[in-house]
Amino acid sequence: MIDQTHVEALYDCDVIDNRGEKIGSVKQIWLEDGTGKPMWAEVHTGLFGLRQSFVPIQQGEVAGGGITVPVSKEQVKDAPSVHTDDNHMSDEEQEALYRHYGMIPHAKTGEHDRIDGRQERKRAAMENREQPARHGRRDEGAEVTLSEEKLDVGTRNVEAGRVRLVKHTVTEQRNITVPVTHEEVRVVREPATGQPGRAFADEQAEVTLHREEPVVQKRAEATERVRLEKNAVTEQRDVKGEVRKERVEVERDDEPRGRR
Repeated sequence: MIDQTHVEALYDCDVIDNRGEKIGSVKQIWLEDGTGKPMWAEVHTGLFGLRQSFVPIQQGEVAGGGITVPVSKEQVKDAPSVHTDDNHMSDEEQEALYRHYGMIPHAKTGEHDRIDGRQERKRAAMENREQPARHGRRDEGAEVTLSEEKLDVGTRNVEAGRVRLVKHTVTEQRNITVPVTHEEVRVVREPATGQPGRAFADEQAEVTLHREEPVVQKRAEATERVRLEKNAVTEQRDVKGEVRKERVEVERDDEPRGRR
């Protein structure tokens, strides 16, 4: 638990959340009126440290130059704003912070002073030592902080496989019917007129016959273009994981044994 002995060492310390993530660095410490007990740390957060958020440090632990608090970084990021121009925090503002962090205040102590400087911190410590014993505890109460694990589900890009276009040469038979023409001879007889030719002499006459033959030639021509395209397809996947959750039970010593 953090008390006044830690005040000097808290400034500029890193604040770590309940998951081990850094929230920011401490710039101011707010003490409880009367007791001087450290209650809140004003932490600079954000990308450039321009945002100021209030973090409860009553149940924090100081170790390794940092403060570990039982709240998450997301809770601190969404914490309500507190106006501190007059170096005081009102009851309403403090109760709003308690509600946000799901905490129960130990006491109603009115406004809370902010310690801003080494000498003021020493003065607050001296004043606390001089307080009467009645300021040791304002009311009777106890609290525990419950934690619960959450599943942070995301995606990552992995290689699922490769697809290639491979071109092969395949030989196949084609049967094509081609019309061809050929010449044939026929004998035509018809009566002769006029003077006879060379009578009783051997004579011959001939004609040349022609025919068509199929001729096969091959030529290459482009028939189609084939390419690969990628499309992103979204589908739903169920992800399972075990998470732990804390529960609280109330035990009473004034009830018979076995009854809760």
